[in-house]
Amino acid sequence: MPRLFTAIKVPDQAAQFLALKKGKLNNARWIDQEDYHITLSFLGDISDLEAEKAADKLEEIRHKPFEICIDCMDVFGSKRPRTLFAGVRCDEALVNLQAKHNRAMTQVGLKLQARKYAPHVTLARLSSVKPGDVPHFMGQSGEFRPLVFAVNGYALFSARNSTGGGPYLVEQEFDF
Repeated sequence: MPRLFTAIKVPDQAAQFLALKKGKLNNARWIDQEDYHITLSFLGDISDLEAEKAADKLEEIRHKPFEICIDCMDVFGSKRPRTLFAGVRCDEALVNLQAKHNRAMTQVGLKLQARKYAPHVTLARLSSVKPGDVPHFMGQSGEFRPLVFAVNGYALFSARNSTGGGPYLVEQEFDF
């Protein structure tokens, strides 16, 4: 059973900038820059038949190209930080694309997690990091210059490692 998700790939230039944010944060598990992405829908562990149906349905999604802005660095988990991420400005075009993905996956019978959409690029997993180290790291990480890039499509990814954070494999790409 493949573990699948749909996402927007982060272009190399933006990924290189984000990778420069890696720093001294003891016990952080940093994500490799080639695995940076902005998740649209997490499909989970599904059968090969469901994966085939999902890919066919993704082919039908139409959307206009748009721009994405990554504009901050933050953490999920206020008392016990668990993920360091680069925040993505949640604009109408991105929300519409994400909603189209969720509808398409529901139409093929997949049950998606009901979560508020919070677009981001995961930079590091912090499960073993001391909570007090995170504010210090954030203060030392320097100014975050907004990154803007064009989005002309998305991809269907598989996760080969069940621990999260990659490596990820692009199974299929879809252009608008």
